[in-house]
Amino acid sequence: MQIRELSIPDAWEFTPTQHRDDRGVFFEFYRFESLEEVAGHPLSLRQGNVSVSTKGVVRGIHYALVPPGQAKYVTAPHGAFIDYIIDLRVGSPTFGSWDSVLIDDIDRRAVYLSEGLGHAIVSLTDDATVSYLVSEVFNPTRELGIDVLDPEIGLIFPSEIGTPLLSPKDTSAPTLAEALASGLLPTWKQSRDLYASLTEKDH
Repeated sequence: MQIRELSIPDAWEFTPTQHRDDRGVFFEFYRFESLEEVAGHPLSLRQGNVSVSTKGVVRGIHYALVPPGQAKYVTAPHGAFIDYIIDLRVGSPTFGSWDSVLIDDIDRRAVYLSEGLGHAIVSLTDDATVSYLVSEVFNPTRELGIDVLDPEIGLIFPSEIGTPLLSPKDTSAPTLAEALASGLLPTWKQSRDLYASLTEKDH
């Protein structure tokens, strides 16, 4: 498995080795020790989610308050999407910046994003299936959103998707500036303290 750190601290891309023969293909999409090697601790799995989207659907930007936050390990069993990782941690050296990874059923990459980071996807195919392994169960009082079309963040979507299809909840999400002014964002210190506690707990 090849691992690449993204330009946003505490996020990584994983590319598995695929073993093909006349029967099909086999690969390991997640190895706890590979993640532990880079993050300092394995994923503490609490919930698994799947979303299936038509082409042009955009989901996000979603994040959870820290602590406990919600780390995510994301991959594509079927179809293709672009995964966006947005740094929402106030005080982070890359606050407001983002990186992206193409995740599909060809290279079968996965992305891990630590607690405190924002997440969005744009579906490039019909029936694009996204699998999420997450570190905490869904908590509607602590899981929030940022306007995925906020020009201050400036996510760039592929032109071929046309007009992005958003849920009413995502359409009405505040901008980054509004969330910052309202105190609705995690901080760099909160997030780093949480990562350190998880590393200590694992050791």
